[in-house]
Amino acid sequence: MSRMVLFGPPGAGKGTQGQMLAEHLGIPQIATGDILRAAVKEGSELGRQAKSYMDAGDLVPDGIMVEMIRERLKADDASEGYILDGFPRTVAQAEALDDMLEAIGQTLDAVIHIHVENEVLVERLSGRLLCRDCGATYHTRFSPPAKDRVCDQCGGELYQREDDQEETVRSRLTVFEERTQPLVEYYRRQGIYQKVDGDREPQAVRDAILAALGTD
Repeated sequence: MSRMVLFGPPGAGKGTQGQMLAEHLGIPQIATGDILRAAVKEGSELGRQAKSYMDAGDLVPDGIMVEMIRERLKADDASEGYILDGFPRTVAQAEALDDMLEAIGQTLDAVIHIHVENEVLVERLSGRLLCRDCGATYHTRFSPPAKDRVCDQCGGELYQREDDQEETVRSRLTVFEERTQPLVEYYRRQGIYQKVDGDREPQAVRDAILAALGTD
């Protein structure tokens, strides 16, 4: 059984690893963004509460997010473990999560931090291009289109998102470091924090995470 938190900076490959680990271990990847969207779509009481904050442009309070996670963990597919993706992001959220898990008789087995140097992340993110028409993804260095700024698949225009521009990427990385360093220390004190080098092929990163978990 593996109950874990997976976190890392923008561009570290956290989403990819979550999917790979979920498939390999047979446990769900629980992304808080997905939980929010599903609850709002279903119109549940928690979903309505969350939507009122989102519509006002405010962050959804930790208490509502924790209750959504509590509901999600009751599902049968989470009985043998889960991968929390996107929560917690602050020590306050981590403390709220610990209290909730204690209340339902669970504890986290591991907190996996996918670490990649900032310069590598800047190169990864600032070179990303998207197709306006079909949404295909390219990279100026790693997977460039055959024709500059033109989608190979549909001929649509390729563009760069504002939050993928270098200056914005560096700002996002700075914010991540400032917010998560206290979280690193929090889980390190609990003895469940593990840092994994994410600057490798996805399969190698996955295998390193499995080794950190003591499984294969």
